[in-house]
Amino acid sequence: MNDMTQLLHSMEQSIKLQNRARAERRAAKAEEEKKEFQEKLMRAAENKLELEGLASKVKGSQDAVQRDQLIGMMMAGF
Repeated sequence: MNDMTQLLHSMEQSIKLQNRARAERRAAKAEEEKKEFQEKLMRAAENKLELEGLASKVKGSQDAVQRDQLIGMMMAGF
């Protein structure tokens, strides 16, 4: 009877350890996925800033062209 109790106790401990190991692996995987997601968000934010900078540069160039054209038309009238 005592051997059976020890066997059951050993099996129970083994199952608990397996469950704990699975939980730790899931937690590590979730943490890694969270880190990857945050990195993707950072890259997306950097890309957005870069695109906004390029758009602003293009807009500034367009404004300069329009200003130059307007000044050219005004000077042609004099």
